Amino acid sequence: MVLEGSSEALCPPPSLELRPSCNKSQPSPPLGSCSTPHDGLFPGDKEPVKYGELIVLGHNGSLANGDKGRRRSRLALYKRPKANGVKPDVIHNVSTPLVSKHRQALSNKSQHSISYTLSRSHSVIVEYTHDTNTDMFQIGRSTESMIDFVVTDTAGSSTSGGGGGWQVQGAAGEGVGGGGQSAQSTISRYACRIMCERSAPYTARIYAAGFDSSKNIFLGERAAKWRTSDGLMDGLTTNGVLVMHPAGDFVSEPAPGVWREISVCGNVFALRETRSAQQRGKLVENESNTLQDGSLIDLCGATLLWRTPTGLRRTPTLKQLESLRQELNAARPQCPVGFNTLAFPSLARREIVDKKQPWVYVNCGHVHGYHNWGYRKDKGHNVGPGGTAPASTGERECPMCRRVGPYVPLWLGCEGGLYLDAGPPTHAFCPCGHVCSEKTVAGWSQIPLPHGTHAFHAACPFCGTWLTGEQGHIKLIFQGPVD
Repeated sequence: MVLEGSSEALCPPPSLELRPSCNKSQPSPPLGSCSTPHDGLFPGDKEPVKYGELIVLGHNGSLANGDKGRRRSRLALYKRPKANGVKPDVIHNVSTPLVSKHRQALSNKSQHSISYTLSRSHSVIVEYTHDTNTDMFQIGRSTESMIDFVVTDTAGSSTSGGGGGWQVQGAAGEGVGGGGQSAQSTISRYACRIMCERSAPYTARIYAAGFDSSKNIFLGERAAKWRTSDGLMDGLTTNGVLVMHPAGDFVSEPAPGVWREISVCGNVFALRETRSAQQRGKLVENESNTLQDGSLIDLCGATLLWRTPTGLRRTPTLKQLESLRQELNAARPQCPVGFNTLAFPSLARREIVDKKQPWVYVNCGHVHGYHNWGYRKDKGHNVGPGGTAPASTGERECPMCRRVGPYVPLWLGCEGGLYLDAGPPTHAFCPCGHVCSEKTVAGWSQIPLPHGTHAFHAACPFCGTWLTGEQGHIKLIFQGPVD
């Protein structure tokens, strides 16, 4: 039986020492079920050990319906009171039909195992044992208890739309098009797992695929898999887990790295020709699956950012963002035409346009108050008397410099973990209007994010909108009070 969604499963990397089944020792003790993030708090500790935080791009601080339990836009990974990591123990080469002891290994809910099918008459089962040195955190679309971080598809918008006509595999293997309303999620129910070392420096490593409720991972005949040079196995999940590590320090010298694919064993490969192709890419031996500050993880439907505790200390807190908002408003920026004072709304009033909210012409950066005029009388634009039109149609002409382009409200970026520094919010992404520091817009404008099965495009990290213009961002030009 192949699991719905990813049908993922594989076996241990060449570096792992596996004992033959004839030398099998006593079974490992049962592992506790995966717990919530707060289980990392030790009653006797003054401060819990934090491994890092995962932030889903495109949500600007919280999910549209609010963060609830394990379904949220941001998750902190803490050291657990008791280790729940696992490591490969015994490998079985099995001829079908399964002999009783191998069937028992798959049905034993206290025993983690990975099973994959080479052919109708040959399978391999790898049993895992408890690892006291690591904590395991699982990520996926499933809401079952073993998933620590429930992630659903991020509905990012684009200006050109579509994924180039290519298809990716749906949750049950169906082809999913670029924009159908009934399109199934392309995120696996058990997408990936992160293993964190419980001792300093608390290294975190990512692996494709996660264990299901029976503590098993299955890989079917049609999944991408192969034998390694030393006779072991490795493979890839259906739509893959992509990772990009920053080329330099994510904060001081932000520069994008190269997108790679991570196998179930944690090995690094060049990308496949298309997202769900059966032929793997070339092994990249000089790169690893170790996460670092600024590493991006793409699950084919949602992209996650990994921030380390050191990196997070250089980002603004929600309290600091609120102070920056108040400083902006204290400067009393004015509309250069209407001369009315503008004010950024409270961070809690996201996506609710306020009457005093500043708007910007994204092609020039001039900040105004809202006005319903200035539409160009170009062909196809339904312009009414006095040059007015509904706010959703046509482009506007800036009354200050006469440049024509989109005219959008400005929103402060509320997710501090996406910032590269705590600098003043002087720039905005184009064309969405999310405001943050100059360093933040410059850094994210360089990063190509996966779209569809083979396309990449820079996008606003706060909402997922594809960036436009030469730079993807604009410096804001405010007018101060005239008195």
